[in-house]
Amino acid sequence: MNTDFIPIWLLFLGTVLIVMLSIEAGYRLGHRSHRKSGEEKESPVSAIAGSVLGLSAFLLAFTFGIVSDRYDSRKALVREEANIIGTTYLRADFLPEDDRAVAKSLLKEYVSNRIGSVESLHSGRMTPGEMEARLAKVSAIHKVLWDMAVTNARKDMNSDVAALYIDSLNSLIDIHALRIAVGLQARIPRGIWFALSCLTALGMASIGYQTGIAGSKRSIAKGVLAIAFSLVIALIASLDRPQGSYVTVSQQPLIDVLKSMDSTSN
Repeated sequence: MNTDFIPIWLLFLGTVLIVMLSIEAGYRLGHRSHRKSGEEKESPVSAIAGSVLGLSAFLLAFTFGIVSDRYDSRKALVREEANIIGTTYLRADFLPEDDRAVAKSLLKEYVSNRIGSVESLHSGRMTPGEMEARLAKVSAIHKVLWDMAVTNARKDMNSDVAALYIDSLNSLIDIHALRIAVGLQARIPRGIWFALSCLTALGMASIGYQTGIAGSKRSIAKGVLAIAFSLVIALIASLDRPQGSYVTVSQQPLIDVLKSMDSTSN
């Protein structure tokens, strides 16, 4: 279930509405059963409602753990990529003078493109077409840098200096692919979203049913419960999305690397 097109605030309000409707539907059903027959006891219903809510809470915790771990991975990858870029930039000094200038210029362009892409993605302004164009530009930079490194390595196949530069460049290409996989492609499976939605609705309905069976009046506390569950679900959705401005991964390590490049080139 892809909810990327739904703003987080709208997803939150929609979840609150669904939870409230589920509680109300369960309450009306329980109240009707209570009026028709008083034989159904509250205790078994309470145990069932507690079990369903426990399953819902477990799945919420499990899903939050997935997106939380991925968020930490994305932060770690930014730091790792910044270190690799800095190393590659320094080792570009091993290249011949003409290639050295081109390589350093391309690496600066690469970092600027990376920072700009993430900022556009977080602001929600980037379209799928623009994303593909930026990724294609990164691939083109990788190809030029790699071809340049291979050409210079072939001039001296036993050069340890060339091997060091190629190793860092290869790491740069690998970390880029990893960031794409973790940051853009890895998402919560649809099956988990479906199960979470169903368990939440069933759990809320069972609470309403229990209240109706007990003959109690509607309580404003159900609004607090709806908001609490909806906040957690909205947070999970925000952490799962590569775009959005609510929960973002700082690109400061890359910004620092770009400043370092500018200072050393002056």
